[in-house]
Amino acid sequence: MTVQQDLRQQVLGREVDLSAAAERVVPLGREKVLETLNVGREGTNRREFLSYAWACALGLLTLEGGLATYRFMSPRFSAGTFGGEIHLGPAAQLPTTDFDPQPNTTGKFWLINTEDGPHALYMVCTHLGCLYKWEPANNRFKCPCHASMFTREGHYIEGPAPRSLDQFRIKVIDGDAKLSETEGAGDQILAPATGSPGSEVVVDTGDRIRGLPAALSPARAKNKTD
Repeated sequence: MTVQQDLRQQVLGREVDLSAAAERVVPLGREKVLETLNVGREGTNRREFLSYAWACALGLLTLEGGLATYRFMSPRFSAGTFGGEIHLGPAAQLPTTDFDPQPNTTGKFWLINTEDGPHALYMVCTHLGCLYKWEPANNRFKCPCHASMFTREGHYIEGPAPRSLDQFRIKVIDGDAKLSETEGAGDQILAPATGSPGSEVVVDTGDRIRGLPAALSPARAKNKTD
């Protein structure tokens, strides 16, 4: 055997040894790599857990902030205070239809009773927000600031006010059932029917109905005719 053949045999032998070693090492390395890659796949790894935790915390924080803002911005008025419901008692206790308007300073309205039913007139003038007064001698309301005048029912008569007096919605209830309520209908505001004497009258000072434009006031039309 020549020297070249001997070297070639040694090299071939080494290649066989290396190949065998590779067959032993590669599977072990492959399993190790797969084991490393599979860590956390069956459950949740640390990075995913932290991501979920941060997302939940951020969601809860946003929800709490939204609820706090809603509670802060939403009006909360208890019964018996301005902005809430003022209970006037049974319909039998309403003033008679020929009685002067009754001021309710808590609810900031004048209570009147008519043949059609009761009205709650907001005490603020529709011109610049002054507090108008009742003039029993003239049977009308008059604003001391700029002399706007209104009828007992709140209709515009004359002056710079752009509309008749605003009104609060009145509800007539019997237990849990609502029998009637103040309604705006075209060119007039309809009073609620009082029903039985025992039915309860409630003024909702959080629900204001705008007075009709001065041009539509029946009192103005009558004044011009006179």
